Amino acid sequence: MQVEGSEATGGPRTIKASEFKAKCLKLMDEVAESGEEIVITKNGRPVSRLTPYRKKPRAPFGRYRDQIRILGDIVQPLDVEWEAEANPDRVLNP
Repeated sequence: MQVEGSEATGGPRTIKASEFKAKCLKLMDEVAESGEEIVITKNGRPVSRLTPYRKKPRAPFGRYRDQIRILGDIVQPLDVEWEAEANPDRVLNP
């Protein structure tokens, strides 16, 4: 099997489509194990890329939607006097 790239050029490994077809399952295992991609060529031109599958991280928005429940009105102001309002002359850590 003639695989080019990676060490010599610093780019991804390349393989002809006919060779890829013959060794597809073995190459899939190699990519899954090493994490390096392989570019598949036809007539010397890249046509496809074999990359390892990576699970995308979940977006933080909505992550806890099934675990958190909002009870009551979270927008309406509270009927609690703040310490700063009760004594406006007080200085905190000058």
